[in-house]
Amino acid sequence: MVPILDPLHATCKSASMNPDFTDLLRSERLSAAYGGVIQRLHVPLAARIVEAACAHGPGFRVGLCGPQGSGKTTSARVLERLLAADGLRAVILSLDDLYLPLEARRRLAAEVHPLLLTRGVPGTHEVPLGLDLLDALARPGRTIMPRFDKASDDRLPPDRWTPLEGPFDVILFEGWCVGARPQAPAALRRPVNDLERRRDPERIWRTYANTQLASPYQRLFAGFGLLAVFKVPSFNVVLGWRQEQEHKLPKPGMSDAEIAVFIQHYERLTRHIQAEMPKRADVVVRLGREREIGKVDWANPHPTEF
Repeated sequence: MVPILDPLHATCKSASMNPDFTDLLRSERLSAAYGGVIQRLHVPLAARIVEAACAHGPGFRVGLCGPQGSGKTTSARVLERLLAADGLRAVILSLDDLYLPLEARRRLAAEVHPLLLTRGVPGTHEVPLGLDLLDALARPGRTIMPRFDKASDDRLPPDRWTPLEGPFDVILFEGWCVGARPQAPAALRRPVNDLERRRDPERIWRTYANTQLASPYQRLFAGFGLLAVFKVPSFNVVLGWRQEQEHKLPKPGMSDAEIAVFIQHYERLTRHIQAEMPKRADVVVRLGREREIGKVDWANPHPTEF
């Protein structure tokens, strides 16, 4: 790796990018073979982030987008460690932790549409909180990170949030629709599944979500210095991945049958992201049916990347 020299950022330096991932592989229930994924995907991606973050200064934002179970959260953890090995302080901000509390979603369900009770689509996150966090993490001082508990389907009380001391050099913002753009209104007319057909025949729910994505969420997703998307072979594989993800939760969550209904809330926007985002992302990670890494497409690839 070519050393990065930036007098304005004393921590930027050449690094081996090869910390010990044994405990991470164990905690994430990953095989030893995942070490090859780290070398192929995460090491060159981290090198790009280092180069750009050193030129940018504190608060460099990286977007990691992918459907449920695609590996974006694990990738964020790997990148966090690689960046630390290079002397950069990185923090992970999960879109899931911005979900509205259950009571707030109940109000939305009563006032706008019943489907908004279910967390997922744009409109079920607290966007102002996300904007405040993005700003605060780039500045000196304490930031209290919210936490959402999927098992109880509610935000944890503030006394269980996580205090962090900024500033952070890199913010790894990961989530299933991070960086997404809205659909054209005409695309909302035809339902994509039984959920929309039976429970949203007048298109109120999907129109509300698309309108939210078009305005407040675009402010939340602005300012990415790098955007990576995980591309899946088809939406059908996401169900199995999401069920596997639920089985890893420390407390019992949804049943497989409940997940099959739940995943339909995400289908429209997931399909749209998968078709639209790869055309503009800086990195496209193409996954196989077993989540194996296929081709990795790099915008303006470095000579050492493959």
